Amino acid sequence: MQNVPAAVEATLEVIGPDDSRHRVYVKESPFLIGRGETGNHLPILDPRISRQCAAIVLEGDSYYLEDRGHRCGVFVNGEKIARKLLKDRDIVSFGLGDSYKVVFHVSEHDDETTSFRNLLTRMDSAVGGDTASGGLAKLNLLLEATMLLHSQLPLDAVLEAMLDRAIAIINADRGLLLEADASGSLRRRLARGSRSVSLPADAFSPSQTAINLALKQKSGVITEDLQLAEEMLQSAQSVIAQRLRAVVAIPLYAMPRAHTAESVIHAQRGQFLGVLYLDSRRPAAFSRLERQILDAIAVESASILDNARLVEHERERQRIEQELSIAKEIQQALLPRKFGNYAHLEVIGTNTPCLEVGGDYFDVFPIDEQRTAFLIADVSGKGLGAALLTPMLQGALSALTIGVEPERAFHYINGFLCDHSDVGRYATVFFCIVDREGNVQYLNAGHPPPLLLRGGEAAELFTEGSLPLGLVPEAVHAVTQAKLEPGDTLVLFSDGVTEAADPDDELFGVSRLEALLSGQQDSPLDRLQESIVKAVERFSCGASQTDDITLLLVRYLSEAQRAMSRPTPS
Repeated sequence: MQNVPAAVEATLEVIGPDDSRHRVYVKESPFLIGRGETGNHLPILDPRISRQCAAIVLEGDSYYLEDRGHRCGVFVNGEKIARKLLKDRDIVSFGLGDSYKVVFHVSEHDDETTSFRNLLTRMDSAVGGDTASGGLAKLNLLLEATMLLHSQLPLDAVLEAMLDRAIAIINADRGLLLEADASGSLRRRLARGSRSVSLPADAFSPSQTAINLALKQKSGVITEDLQLAEEMLQSAQSVIAQRLRAVVAIPLYAMPRAHTAESVIHAQRGQFLGVLYLDSRRPAAFSRLERQILDAIAVESASILDNARLVEHERERQRIEQELSIAKEIQQALLPRKFGNYAHLEVIGTNTPCLEVGGDYFDVFPIDEQRTAFLIADVSGKGLGAALLTPMLQGALSALTIGVEPERAFHYINGFLCDHSDVGRYATVFFCIVDREGNVQYLNAGHPPPLLLRGGEAAELFTEGSLPLGLVPEAVHAVTQAKLEPGDTLVLFSDGVTEAADPDDELFGVSRLEALLSGQQDSPLDRLQESIVKAVERFSCGASQTDDITLLLVRYLSEAQRAMSRPTPS
């Protein structure tokens, strides 16, 4: 593995599924890309990405992208490749529309002289007029500040060095970097004095008038002599109290992330990041070059803050993903995995949340030796908010195992949710108890009625019910009696099944589910469940799942079926 020479510098702009962005430098060849951090220079946090996905290889002064065995293929600008020469701003993707993308950036420079000449060009014709009075020395400070962007120093050390150079360029007494939070409010990030002296940021009192003026006009306020400035600056309390004579306040904005040449032309500025503030007790006389260098320093400072913000955003996204993954594991662990040996019932169920965690759940548990309870529930909404309530429902309904009547349990849950209406959640629940003789007690709180598969026909027979839990404090949830015949199968489902939509927004519906079940009274439950799941998937035609999908199938066994299901004595 070889190091990449500094003359050919390449970076990768990694764009996450949520449009988060961060940059990675290509420092080695081959530069490996894949799932997981082990052995990869760029780990992609997507379980669908192959561990050995792709590699960037430097040959001469050119970079090539190679597919190293990614099962979905590697693409450059939408074209599937095996090996391809990369050009600046090529977009690399991995055959997954909702996964990461990588934008390749490359810059070439022969040596430090070429880089310095480019800086001189950016400074326009003012360089010639200022060279004799220290212009080159100040340009060197800018060059040093620019090089800091590519250093491996800690973020605060880079910002301190950048601020030190800004102070030196205009011979200021002190400087302050203010950073904007998510709401746009400014907080003091760090303060420095002349000769690289650290100052306590909280004790720094900048001119709020100058800062507010810069924010209002969205451009820098550079005042060389406050005695000649506008009256509101001259009379500002902080200016008078601290005897300030020169003030600089430059708002910092992120570079706009435009994807087309036209949007680059029309884009003005990106997100507001903060303010670079400098002041002095001496009047100043800023040359055109010094002003341009100061603007360039502000741009570089904004770039550092922007990159740090993107890195922090990516770290936070990864942390949230990890916590959601843990929450998903816990939630799935609370669902029945292995159904018990119920003498009079055969049971199977499945739950697929549309997000990492969901608001659906099901459960099966014995009430006593003669009776078994099962239920399916759906908390309103999706994601973490709904998932937080499902363990509470599960815990409350588990009280039935210690003799609490179903009506009392539902009355308690309904009152609890109504008393905490600011949570903004309600739940639909279908609850049922079946004894060995097939006698049924069921209670429906606003949930889609289950289908009863009997004699080859499927229909809604358990339709009596009340309002969902948590909507109306006075709602009454009463138990209804019914009777199962041997071989009957109850199909409990959440609305994620019947409300699954195809690309034309047509719903799967109850009638399709009834037609699918008809004639399958003798099908094993696992095969019946699989046929429902596959039918919904085929109907959706790849459309994204917008709700949790939950199924619970319960078959009442006849005496003959019970005997066949019992293990043979050894």
